[in-house]
Amino acid sequence: METSQRIARSQPLATTAMHGRVDAMKARGEEVIDFSIAISHFQAPESVLQAVRDGLKQPSLPYTTVGGDAGIRARLAAKVSSENGIAASASEIIVTNGAKQALYQALYVMADPGDAVIIFKPHWPAYVTTCKLLGLEPVLVDLPATVSAEFLDSLPPAKILIVNNPHNPTGGVLRADEIERIAAWLKRTGTRAIVDESYEKLIFEGVHTSLAARPDWQQIGIVSIYSASQSYAMMGWRAGFAVAPSNIVTAMETLQGPITAAAPMLIQLALASAFESGEPMAMLHEYRQRRDMVLDMVHGLPWMTMRCPASGPYLWGDVSALTMDTKQFAEELLNQYAVALMPGDALGAPGFIRIGYISDDIATLRRGVEAIIRYGNARYRAR
Repeated sequence: METSQRIARSQPLATTAMHGRVDAMKARGEEVIDFSIAISHFQAPESVLQAVRDGLKQPSLPYTTVGGDAGIRARLAAKVSSENGIAASASEIIVTNGAKQALYQALYVMADPGDAVIIFKPHWPAYVTTCKLLGLEPVLVDLPATVSAEFLDSLPPAKILIVNNPHNPTGGVLRADEIERIAAWLKRTGTRAIVDESYEKLIFEGVHTSLAARPDWQQIGIVSIYSASQSYAMMGWRAGFAVAPSNIVTAMETLQGPITAAAPMLIQLALASAFESGEPMAMLHEYRQRRDMVLDMVHGLPWMTMRCPASGPYLWGDVSALTMDTKQFAEELLNQYAVALMPGDALGAPGFIRIGYISDDIATLRRGVEAIIRYGNARYRAR
């Protein structure tokens, strides 16, 4: 049976495709170390687990309105008001089945086919893939070390700017002055913004500032996306939400209604409890130790440079001294050493590799990094 032309023109998301390959290998009984995505070895916070237990004791878990239960939306509005400085009401919150759904729906209702969307690279692959699915035109621009007014003024006209802060994969965190410049540019050009703040809780150095933390965020047209997946070790829960002007939320509900309707009430309870559970300090402490261990292991390699990320569950390595074809790097590493990682080509940056360092135990992390080093050293000597 033939498929539609539009899906025939589409490609699977690179990150999920690699993870799917790893799962298939494991299902066949093969031992694989998976650094291709970040899956925390931590459990969700106890308050989240308790919220689920309590939810299961309720007489029923009903359908809610598409955008989410009114009480849950109010709790999430209180979260972004107190923690992010975003003055939002419950009507400006929509609960979604993870951040990807929020991204898809925001792009769908904010732009029409053919509209340009600026995406900084390296980038999370879903930004580009989602734009292409919707017939939008992704415009890839190298993310500079500092977002200056001159850089912003050099950007081409676009309907939407996607901002990822904290940034996947580099781990960069935008400074408050950079956020102000972006807001001024948005106002000056009339460009709207989608801001992915999924890693807001995973910051080692610096301070996270929300672009929408300003009184005129609705007039500028800013949609902010949040996820419990990484911040609270809830990858499989598919729990996320977006903050947007009320007319955008209404439009996103119109789209979400016939697709998934509301997120499950049990997940909504878990989501609100996660964001009320405080800072994940124990998790951050261990992540920092893991990050520093890997940085120590790769320090001084002649073929890789890896900077210390200020945030996030990933390490971003420059292997351009060895190869610009990181797809081949990733394939050979998987085939020869049973270690999976994400090639930079998939994130718009050939010559780089992304390592998710938060899965499994420390011994497995060390063993996987040692395999990467052995593989790279062998290729470097054979040049």
